[in-house]
Amino acid sequence: MAFVDTHTHLYDEAFASDADLAVLRAGQAGVKSLIFPDIDSSTRERMLSLASAHRDSVHVGLGLHPTSVNEGWRDEIDAVERLLETEKAVAIGETGLDFWWSREYQTQQLESFRIQMEFALGKGLPVIVHSREATEATLKAVGQFRGQGLTGVFHAFSGSIETFREIEKLGGWYVGIGGVLTFRNASIADTVKDIPLERIVLETDSPYLTPVPHRGKRNESAYIPLIASRLAQIKGIDISEVEEVTTRNAERLFGLQNIPDGRTDIGQK
Repeated sequence: MAFVDTHTHLYDEAFASDADLAVLRAGQAGVKSLIFPDIDSSTRERMLSLASAHRDSVHVGLGLHPTSVNEGWRDEIDAVERLLETEKAVAIGETGLDFWWSREYQTQQLESFRIQMEFALGKGLPVIVHSREATEATLKAVGQFRGQGLTGVFHAFSGSIETFREIEKLGGWYVGIGGVLTFRNASIADTVKDIPLERIVLETDSPYLTPVPHRGKRNESAYIPLIASRLAQIKGIDISEVEEVTTRNAERLFGLQNIPDGRTDIGQK
């Protein structure tokens, strides 16, 4: 098998004792490529270090997470912009809007998101979008770039089919489906029936949102086949088809087909 985990935080402190082993376990489970989404300057060094140690399989995004937008957000954005000139990345993000944790910096989140989408356009990179309790505002923000070639993934998608139809109108966007799909009575299980496989990429969001039967424990990228198996079951197809199509989607979105030895240069997507 050859899956891609398009959203995993194996550099999180939850993996402080076994991050390298977690990467290796993913490979042993058939997960050939991992995308590390950025959070902020407090975790970036760990992210880049782990990615550098596993260049054959790990690729990074660069960005500022919406829950990290605070009084120092402009300095953080400036740091991302500088890094985009020197570091190798396959995406901008994770960025977006999160009004669940706090609305204190709502205006700043919107501005940070807009700037990072401009970075993406300038570098020819996709955007990893985080949206929590902010669906309407997120769609509106992304919609301002409609027709300009911006693309990306709505990470941890759990919305309705109506919301997916709105995403479809943006053109060229994907939705990230993860462990929630395996939860009992999860609404996304019904929604995903009507989402074309060609618009889906797989993700774990490790160490969060652990799929059944490991729910309640730490998540990791090696569990991608569990998500793929559930998706195949829901759609009534073989897991090999889920593997083939979602991997192709991820490779196309993040430009992974053109990365020799797991490496690429900014803008060469």
